[in-house]
Amino acid sequence: MDHPDNPPSVNSSESDKSDSETSVLTEEAQSSDESAQEQATPDLPPTPPPSAGKTTDGEPPDDEGGDLGAKMTFLEHLGELRKRILHSSAAVAIAFCLCWVFREKIFEILAVPIADVVAPGEDVARGMKELIFIKPTEPFSIWLKVSFVAAIFLAAPYLMVQVWLFIAPGLYRKEKAYAVPFLLSSTVLFLLGGIFAYYIILPTALDFLINQFGRRFTAMVSAIEYFNFEVIILVGMGLIFQLPVLVAFLSLFGLVTPRFLWRNFRYAFLLIVIVAAVVSPTADVLNLFLWSGPMVLLYLISIGISWIFKRRRERKSNRAIEQ
Repeated sequence: MDHPDNPPSVNSSESDKSDSETSVLTEEAQSSDESAQEQATPDLPPTPPPSAGKTTDGEPPDDEGGDLGAKMTFLEHLGELRKRILHSSAAVAIAFCLCWVFREKIFEILAVPIADVVAPGEDVARGMKELIFIKPTEPFSIWLKVSFVAAIFLAAPYLMVQVWLFIAPGLYRKEKAYAVPFLLSSTVLFLLGGIFAYYIILPTALDFLINQFGRRFTAMVSAIEYFNFEVIILVGMGLIFQLPVLVAFLSLFGLVTPRFLWRNFRYAFLLIVIVAAVVSPTADVLNLFLWSGPMVLLYLISIGISWIFKRRRERKSNRAIEQ
């Protein structure tokens, strides 16, 4: 006798079998979808873990400890500038006191070029007697100027350190490594420019002005006028000798290239001749050559320095690409 309220056991077993087959198919479909996604997604290199503030070559990144000047306010910049000015003024004042003690010896060294012209064959002390003064206050003014200018030259290394300390907070860590080369090269080139002017330009210019143009007159050279004339030439040539340092820093920051400098050489040569004609104390060809010749040579040396810095930047870029 049949019981309609209770389904047969065969149907129950068939339903369980159908459910199991459906779950198997679902799992196979999910696995196939996952394998398809893995095949469609390209193999990417694993992301390296952070290296605690270091680059691939083990050095700190350029922006670490970098542009600190951007984090300083305007008043902080003024405070830093005031600090450097005070330190520089103190150094010049101390050097001035030291140079004041030896003011006559210093002026005797500076008077050698003019003494050889106005009193050839005699000692420097005799040649200094040929220098005159007009106003009663001129001798005291001369000693003040001699001591002050000598103090600036004596304190020049410390002054360059203060300049570097002022601009260093705005530089990257790797750029700060150029502090020592900057200080040494600036000081040495400035001294070389002054030495070149003292031994080459000054005697030639004075001989041309006094013995050639002024041979029909009696030379009465004012001591203070001669000193002003000499200081302009010495400091001017010292500043001109800073050209390689300037080009080196412009090349370091990528602002100029050796190709740019070489392509514009003819314009630079014209500008050099114009500057030499303005700065040179005389208009003769010899003095024009003495002023423009070193400037052209320094420009060519600057092209070589720019090429060296360009090669260094290219090597660093190549290493960064390889890594």
